[in-house]
Amino acid sequence: MAVIDAEVIVVDNNSSDNSIEYLTAKFPAVKYITNKENTGFAKACNQGLQQAKGSYILFLNPDTIIPEDCFTKCVSFFEANKDAGAIGIKMLDGSGKFLKESKRSFPSPSTSLYKLFGLAKLFPRSKIFSRYHLGHLNENVNNEVDVLAGAFMMIKREVLDKVGGFDETFFMYGEDVDLSYRIQKAGFKNHYFAESSIIHFKGESTRKGSMNYVRMFYNAMSIFVRKHYGGSKAGIFSFLIHVAIWFRAALSTIGSFIRKNGLPIIDAGLILLSFWLMKNIWSEYVRTDIQYENKLLWIAFPAYTIFYLITAYYAGLYDRWYKWSELFRSSVVATIVLLAAYAMLPEQYRFSRAIILFGAMLAFALISLLRLILIQSNVLNSNKDRDEHTQTIIAGSVEEFDAAKQLLKDAGLKQRVLGRIAVHADDNDGIGSVKNIKGLSSVIPFREIIFCQGTLSYAEIIEVIQQLPPSINVKIHAHGTTSIVGSNSKDSSGEVVSKENGFKLSDPYNRRLKRLLDVSISIFSIITFPVHLIFVRKPLSFLKNCFQVLFARKTWIGYAVPEKSLPSLYNAVISCNGIPADKKQALPKESLQMMDYWYARDYEPINDLKLIKRMYRSLGG
Repeated sequence: MAVIDAEVIVVDNNSSDNSIEYLTAKFPAVKYITNKENTGFAKACNQGLQQAKGSYILFLNPDTIIPEDCFTKCVSFFEANKDAGAIGIKMLDGSGKFLKESKRSFPSPSTSLYKLFGLAKLFPRSKIFSRYHLGHLNENVNNEVDVLAGAFMMIKREVLDKVGGFDETFFMYGEDVDLSYRIQKAGFKNHYFAESSIIHFKGESTRKGSMNYVRMFYNAMSIFVRKHYGGSKAGIFSFLIHVAIWFRAALSTIGSFIRKNGLPIIDAGLILLSFWLMKNIWSEYVRTDIQYENKLLWIAFPAYTIFYLITAYYAGLYDRWYKWSELFRSSVVATIVLLAAYAMLPEQYRFSRAIILFGAMLAFALISLLRLILIQSNVLNSNKDRDEHTQTIIAGSVEEFDAAKQLLKDAGLKQRVLGRIAVHADDNDGIGSVKNIKGLSSVIPFREIIFCQGTLSYAEIIEVIQQLPPSINVKIHAHGTTSIVGSNSKDSSGEVVSKENGFKLSDPYNRRLKRLLDVSISIFSIITFPVHLIFVRKPLSFLKNCFQVLFARKTWIGYAVPEKSLPSLYNAVISCNGIPADKKQALPKESLQMMDYWYARDYEPINDLKLIKRMYRSLGG
């Protein structure tokens, strides 16, 4: 493989994860530009362009993986095609699926209309309806195209000298369309290059489908139209863009409401509806001789609903990742407890066990159907790819296998590692070979594969993942790193597995218990406040803390110093080292950070309770 004389320039747009400090130590030869604010994609790229000296300039997203021979192939293509001004590349998501935005046409009223109303999705290979993503062009064949993706744009220096860099009017999105347009107008050609592939994890900058994404994307299209189109065409296009903004904004708002707050409300409505329907069916067709008092039912049904929602919350039903078993468990527990409570009621307050039982079953069916619809429409995330006990295989040498397995253990993950996939023909100790990975998936019941880069090249890994079934999750462990990265969706950000993932406080179950503990202690303390007047040093401050904790302004036990890298917590009343938060800490900052790290890593609710008990007299500060 030919060696390229190249320079690497990294532009940091005010990141908050200490990435520059981390990268500088590991890659001292790289040139870094650090901005004190997020200047936007276009301006940041132009900053790098001003310092670049090469004959070919590559604008590259950080959430990408590049095969080792990619750059030499791209340069060879330029040398063989003198009319090429810029090239884009075949991009894959983290699961190896082709990303359609690798090749696009310029936006127009008709292409926007087809895309907006779903015709492009219905006819993905149509030259007319799927023109926006050029669906009629073979993704495995080089082609001249209109628009190249900003995630990977390699452009001749002489072309950029003539047309200029990115238009900084575009903050994010649309700047690649604009530059592609100006390159074509200057007489050069844009080419889609299919002889090499890269992985683009996507979703890192803005969550696709969010209001922020909708606003930024369509505003960028509006800027492009005003800049390059004129007359009636611009007017029609602007109208369609505004229709698209309102349409997508409405969908985004509904989806956001459901994800954040609306799901329990909708569930409550379905539960009440189920009991109302079952009560009517029971009294109309089964027990026609009995009339149920509405006043009693109006107490019993909402009581069940509230109890169900509380049970569902602590069973994990409203976590980010939906799991059918949690819905089933919530329904069963709530139904059993309500039936037990019903049995203890005096005779005059009973109505019908059957209404409770069949109403609960109907509610379970309706909620299951709702979840299925929401998952299919991408409003909710299914837990099928987030199984806590994922069956995993690791492709790599023996040493790489051991290193990756240790990382999973350090991160506190519960993957069941089935074995090692050999990467050499003469390696017979694995449970299979990477060369036969496609057939292996039908024999061994694995749902995730971790590729170790080192013995395997990135080029080989990218080639293999394109052969895997879509149900297999993919992650990559690069040689010399202490992390494993991957992404199973083109619309969501990638995941990183590292030692820092092993925080028990990150577990939704522990976070719910912590919040339950906070709320319970606050309510109990408010009810029994007169007693605390005698024992707590600052009773009025204590009462204020109770309300602040109750309304999620504080937590009883929290961090000693703010730290972005740890799981988020409200401000503490008592630091995890037992010192009131309003009292000056005697230990150095480094020691406090380490104690906060241990607290998050080894969190146990019982330890919060013990510390609250020990520091009871100081809960007012």
